[in-house]
Amino acid sequence: MRNRKCVFWLLGLVVAVAVSGCASIGKVKPIEPESAGQKAVHAEKGWWYARFRIDWPPDTDPAWYVDLLLAHRVISPELDQYEKEITLWRFHRRAARDHGGHELSFIFYASRETAQEIYRAIQSSGLLKKLIAAHLVVDTIYDDTTVVLRPDLGATSDRNWSPEIKRTWPFYIMGVSRMWLNLIDEVSKETLKERNLSNLDELLAGYRKVNEVIEEKWREEGRHAFLHHLNAIFGYEPLVVYERRLMNF
Repeated sequence: MRNRKCVFWLLGLVVAVAVSGCASIGKVKPIEPESAGQKAVHAEKGWWYARFRIDWPPDTDPAWYVDLLLAHRVISPELDQYEKEITLWRFHRRAARDHGGHELSFIFYASRETAQEIYRAIQSSGLLKKLIAAHLVVDTIYDDTTVVLRPDLGATSDRNWSPEIKRTWPFYIMGVSRMWLNLIDEVSKETLKERNLSNLDELLAGYRKVNEVIEEKWREEGRHAFLHHLNAIFGYEPLVVYERRLMNF
């Protein structure tokens, strides 16, 4: 059983937002005291998170297909609508037996006003409300939009990376996230066409199948389609992996 897995799909939302009328379907992440005095409050744009915590009963595998459903049918429509207002974006997927549990995060770089509009749109989603009522999504968290606390492009990158990687990685992971989302769209066209999508059980079963197909494509084609060509971009230079040995893809 995969009881611990953190997938960045080379892209990656810790979700939280201060939007009037939002309390019934999500909560606002409080501003951390150490961040309140940052000059980021004067920035025009910054990073925003929307985090969806997904039910994960003991002794079961994470319901990864719920991530796909949320990304494709809750987040994707807002990406299409606010594409011109969003500079960068990504998904982050993780599941670990800790306080965070199984979460899908949508992370985007935009103005406070755009973040407020996107949060409102997400919370008005009929599908999200159905998933919450069915206890499949157990919590939603949005950033407090009264201040901009993450104005730097590298603010949400891994703190251990070099400054250059921090600032440029968001462009890479957005491309990965876009491909993942487009792959969901491509696979779902065939997988969902005979299903009653107004029925939640049918919809969930459909996206479970979509997830299975995409996981198989990752296993069978990922080494060449993703890793090999990524290695090629960097001149086939070997890199250090967790085992601390050099390897090529």
